[in-house]
Amino acid sequence: QALDAALLKKALRYDQAGEEHYNLISAYIKSLRDSDPDGALYWLARMLEGGEDPKFIARRMVIFASEDIGNADPLALVIATAVAEAVQFVGLPEAQINLAHGTTYLASRPKDNASYVGLREALEDARAFGNLEVPLHLRNAVTSLMRDLGYGKGYKYVHDDISAKTEQSHLPERIRGKRYYRPKAL
Repeated sequence: QALDAALLKKALRYDQAGEEHYNLISAYIKSLRDSDPDGALYWLARMLEGGEDPKFIARRMVIFASEDIGNADPLALVIATAVAEAVQFVGLPEAQINLAHGTTYLASRPKDNASYVGLREALEDARAFGNLEVPLHLRNAVTSLMRDLGYGKGYKYVHDDISAKTEQSHLPERIRGKRYYRPKAL
């Protein structure tokens, strides 16, 4: 029996820099993304039994919380960060409980990657269009010369509006009207 257990343990180990390392983390993340806590727990267990660094798993959880859950549940990032901190503070084997707690929370939350997708699109535009000028109304006029040049002119201070919302553009002229953030209706 001891030999069987040792052989099984060896069989569960995987090359942490090789293909199986990436296959397991991929299966784990996809289980989280598809809201399957059972699948996510299984792949978490496989990684832990295989000797994966729990800090690697926790880092991926923190990334996942913002990338795949985002503003559908902002608390997901707080939970994932707390798990990462617990992994550092508690250590193995007990930190496995913290990882499972975070895993089931993340898998059970609604998903919205609008922040992540919006950032990717904004980065593409920043690279494609280079240094587009900051519109004058958004510039801070710290000197009288800057005020004379029109810095800050026409800026609508949101707190002066009864609705606490302004309809002014905050993008450079060339990309005015572009919409990067498109959250899902949850």
